[in-house]
Amino acid sequence: MSPARPEVTVVGIGADGWSGLGAAGRDALRDAEVVLGGPRQLDLLTAECTAERVRWPSPLRPAVPALLAEHAGRRIAVLASGDPMFFGIGRTLVEVLGPEALRVLPHPSSASYACARLGWALEETEVVSLVGRSPARLAGALYPGRRLLVLSAGAGTPEVVAGLLRERGYGGSRMRVLEQLGGERERLLDGTADDWPHPPGDPLNLVAVECAAGPGAPRLSTVPGLPDDAYEHDGQLTKRHVRAATLAALGPRPGELLWDVGGGSGSIAVEWLRAHRTCRAVTVERDPVRAGRIGRNAAALGVPGLRVVTGAAPAALTGLPTPDAVFIGGGLTAPGLLDACWAALPAGGRLVANTVTLESEALLADRYRRHGGELVRIAVAHAVPVGGFTGWRQAMPVTQWAVVKPS
Repeated sequence: MSPARPEVTVVGIGADGWSGLGAAGRDALRDAEVVLGGPRQLDLLTAECTAERVRWPSPLRPAVPALLAEHAGRRIAVLASGDPMFFGIGRTLVEVLGPEALRVLPHPSSASYACARLGWALEETEVVSLVGRSPARLAGALYPGRRLLVLSAGAGTPEVVAGLLRERGYGGSRMRVLEQLGGERERLLDGTADDWPHPPGDPLNLVAVECAAGPGAPRLSTVPGLPDDAYEHDGQLTKRHVRAATLAALGPRPGELLWDVGGGSGSIAVEWLRAHRTCRAVTVERDPVRAGRIGRNAAALGVPGLRVVTGAAPAALTGLPTPDAVFIGGGLTAPGLLDACWAALPAGGRLVANTVTLESEALLADRYRRHGGELVRIAVAHAVPVGGFTGWRQAMPVTQWAVVKPS
């Protein structure tokens, strides 16, 4: 028995339009009764495609189920830019219909075209999409010597990229804007972020960046334990060495969600998110001033997707999505807080709590007796001048309880 016919055929198309399509893509579009796509993609079709042409509405994602249902029973084709499964409509359609309902015919992606033009190895090049996303995401990818491809939101994106590079101390970075890749009007613009000379051009563009750090660029690591001065704070900050130990205990894994309760400056949630681009985090902070500061820190360090909830826990935890891990950095003595966090964790979830007070330490010691895990004291001392000599200045020791919730 042959497999059931897919409900939707997704056809990737490039700037070269109909002439750049393979035989399967052309056949699918000729056979379709309705073709869905953006205005630019639909305009690339020729008279050989006789199907009804329907433009995607804006915003797109909420409208997809109803639009597909409206044309149910018809042969539907969807046009996508390049590879539909590379930052494209394909992901949304899989979420709505399931993969078994789709037939995907990819075209080379803009990233593949760009690397071919530049002579870059695609597997060694990081891709950052700014389509519908905050430009601050780019800050998290800036490291000396790295090569980046930035998927543009429009004609103004290159200047936005140049401005962010200058702001972050990477003004000497070479930038090349590749427009209309694969099409007759393909064009390459060259320059540096410091003196980007080109006015806005074609909205269909991609920005290639060769990162060059200047003297003022922050030196940030890919592992937890960023310098304390990387954060804006009022003293409510999990300090560098304790922060590194805390992230090690939390153990972020791709796709996982963290609750950071008592966010302070947001450093734990920020470094959780920096561990992998698919990690997610919610930080809960009762002080509105600090909550605003957390948002600024997240943007400055390249993780603007951090969700900040302003309110006092445990009440502010109500309705939050189920966490994979919880960090409690403050407010341990608030009635019901520890119980609420423990109850919210699924089996296998991790909880880490830090404290410097005897009262909170007693709570953690009690939970350690009841639930096990690991109870440690972290002591850090810094070398400081003592007259003409050097001695140790001891920071307040931190008691940390780390536990995995049993099945």
